[in-house]
Amino acid sequence: MLAANTSPRRVEVAPPSTKSYPPVPSDLYEAFRSGAHTLSSMGWAQQQLHEARRWSVVEMLSHIDIDAMSPEDRIYVWNAGRAELTTKPGADRVARLADNECRRWLDVDPALAAVMQACGTWSRYWNEEEAHHETAFNQISARLGMPVVEDTTFIEFRKIFPDDDMLRTLTLLAISEIAAANKYVSCSRAARDPGLAALLRQVASDEIQHMRYFSSFARALVDSGHYQAKEAVSVVYLFTREGGELFGSRREQVEQRESHVNWWDQIETKDGVTQPDDIERQRTMIFSMLKSITGITVTTPDELEDAWMELVGC
Repeated sequence: MLAANTSPRRVEVAPPSTKSYPPVPSDLYEAFRSGAHTLSSMGWAQQQLHEARRWSVVEMLSHIDIDAMSPEDRIYVWNAGRAELTTKPGADRVARLADNECRRWLDVDPALAAVMQACGTWSRYWNEEEAHHETAFNQISARLGMPVVEDTTFIEFRKIFPDDDMLRTLTLLAISEIAAANKYVSCSRAARDPGLAALLRQVASDEIQHMRYFSSFARALVDSGHYQAKEAVSVVYLFTREGGELFGSRREQVEQRESHVNWWDQIETKDGVTQPDDIERQRTMIFSMLKSITGITVTTPDELEDAWMELVGC
C-alpha cells in the first residue's frame, strides 16, 4: 500500500561532481557534411562519453539505508521504477526509426543519413543507461517489500511507441528527459537518506545528458533543411500549454491509450504526498532546449503559441 504520514527530514545534499566529461557532440549535420566526422569517429566520441559517465547500480545501492527512507521516499522510488519501464520501448523505437530514416535519406542527403545512423548507434548507450535507472529503483522497491510490478504491468509498460516524424520524436524525448530530471532533483532534495539522494542526483544527471543528445540530433535535422522547425514547436506547445502533457497524471483528463504507455501519466501519489514538480522550471528548460534546436526564442506558453501560429501561417 502506498501511504505517507510523516515529513522527511532534510539532509545536506552534496554538490554535483565537478568531474570533467567529454562533451556531447554538436553541429552534427555540418560535421558529417564536411567530413569532420565519420560514423566510426562519432561512435568513438559516443563511447568515450558513455564510459566516462558509467556507474554501478550495485555499488550505489550498497550506500542506501533502507530503514532510513521516509514514506515519501518510498512512494517516489516505487513510481520511478514503474516509470523507467517505459524507457526501453522508447530506445527501441529510436533505433528502428533512425535506421529507417537513414536509408530513406541515403541517396538524397548522405550527411543527414549519417546523422540518423549516429542517432541509432547512440540509442544503445541510452538504452543501457536507462536500464540502470529501472533496475535500481525496482530493486529498492523490492527490498522495501513494496507492491511488486506484476508481469502484466511490466509487459504493458514495454509497449513500443507508434512511429512519428523523427524531429517530433526527438523533441518529445528531450522534453521527457527534462521532466524526469526535474522530478529526480526535487526528490533528491527531500530525501531522508543521503545514499538515496546521491542515486537520485546521479539519475537526474543522466537524464540531462540524454536530453542534450536528443537536442543535438534534433538540431541536425533542422540544420539539414529537410525537417521543419514547426514540428518541434508543436510538440513543445503540446507539453507546456496550461493543462498540457507536462502536468501528467494531474490533468483533469488523462488520455486512455491502447498503443503505448507514457510514464508521466502513470505517477500515483496518495495520502497527501505531493508530486515533486516545478512546472515553471521545466518550462524554462524546455524553452531553452527549443531554442537550441530551432533558434526560436520564447519565454512563455503565450509566446510559444504566437510562434506556432506564425509558423503555420495563421
